[in-house]
Amino acid sequence: MTDQELFRVAEMLERRVAGAGLATRLEVQPQFSRIMDQMRERGVKLPSRLRQLDAALCEDAVEARFDNMPV
Repeated sequence: MTDQELFRVAEMLERRVAGAGLATRLEVQPQFSRIMDQMRERGVKLPSRLRQLDAALCEDAVEARFDNMPV
């Protein structure tokens, strides 16, 4: 994929999670993080909104793992 294509996919995923529930956010997170990693590896300057979304999606995924832990 070209840098432009990666950016378009990231924006499409961004639109998909906008206002979405936790299940959708958890579903999209691995793909979104992979796209962001590929863009970083290529030296693409990432907009802060995409970096923040990646961090928020990763946080959702971590919290979801701990929700099922016995206390």
